[in-house]
Amino acid sequence: MKFRIARSALVDAVSQVSKAVSTRTTIPILTGIKVTADEEGILFTGSNADLTIQVKVPLREEDKEIVVLERMGNTVLPGRIIGELVRKLPEDEVEWEVDERRVATIRSGQAQFQLNAMDPEEYPRLPELVEDRKFSLPADLLQTMIRQTVFAVSTSEARGVLMGVLWQLEGGKLRLVATDSHRLSRREAEVEAPEDLTLTNVIVPGKSLSEVGKILADRSGWVDIVVSDNQLLIKTTHLQFFTRLLSGNYPDTDRVIPKGGKTELVLSTKELLESVDRASLISRDGRDNVIKWVVSDDGRVEVSSAAQDVGSVTEEVVARVSGEPMSISFNARYMIEALRAVDSDEIRILLTGPMTPFSIRPADSDDSLHLIVPIRTR
Repeated sequence: MKFRIARSALVDAVSQVSKAVSTRTTIPILTGIKVTADEEGILFTGSNADLTIQVKVPLREEDKEIVVLERMGNTVLPGRIIGELVRKLPEDEVEWEVDERRVATIRSGQAQFQLNAMDPEEYPRLPELVEDRKFSLPADLLQTMIRQTVFAVSTSEARGVLMGVLWQLEGGKLRLVATDSHRLSRREAEVEAPEDLTLTNVIVPGKSLSEVGKILADRSGWVDIVVSDNQLLIKTTHLQFFTRLLSGNYPDTDRVIPKGGKTELVLSTKELLESVDRASLISRDGRDNVIKWVVSDDGRVEVSSAAQDVGSVTEEVVARVSGEPMSISFNARYMIEALRAVDSDEIRILLTGPMTPFSIRPADSDDSLHLIVPIRTR
């Protein structure tokens, strides 16, 4: 194998696939990044058995030469070293060569590295998915849907499927749901899908989706999603992202979402977020990070928190209130994370009782929903 490649393209590809490379694994080959050079360009692959990321660097893009290919082949090099090495190369072009003794030579300017490569035949083959369950949506929309849900997954391995995000598809509408049983986040959107395609219990690990969200953050265009029995593939023009699916049945979350309420608040997302954030300066030193609201029917919401040994805070937020007065306590972090996920200037909060889950929605749409379970206080 021998080629020259633009350093910027090399750094980008290696940084993307490195997200899937495991540093702690019983399978040594998975600590490496596989590099394949063929007539289409250079393909970089990183995998940790649960998650696989592939990035293709084409020979040319927009009439600009990125790769000069002299000899095809493939190799596997230590992922941690390559990740650091390519970022520190001095020149804009990198020469890459692997000889028959499996020694890789990487040159840039006056710098030359020699690395012992691993046998590429030992690297696991990628799953080949039948694309009969496939749909598409804009990359920025998928990134937004992930951002607005993934933070609510459970971090406890004892919770099984709750460590994943539920994907459901029916009638061309995709729904993502995440819950840790104390709070819930849901986002819906129209996608391009065959009329007869229905998905009911596709559970994608939260960790995998967090990485997808980072990768899609600066990408435009459309994304194709392919679903199999135990794998999900997300692919763009030069990227393929495979993740295993979690097995088990996700709980029916529709039954916990209140259909009505006793009190409705409409208020500024930014003002409420800043108020809860200030109150959490006191509450986060307490055991449950608890904040209390007292809602008056004259349009005032009193936000307060107190922690023994620290102190207390009280302030008022203006709201449009309809319904009866109510007081309710909740975890400040849950509220802050939900409010940060809302892409709307105003929010609508529906309270049903001091110990009943309450909902948070954008005031101008129903495509997203956050639910928080109140905390019982003395």
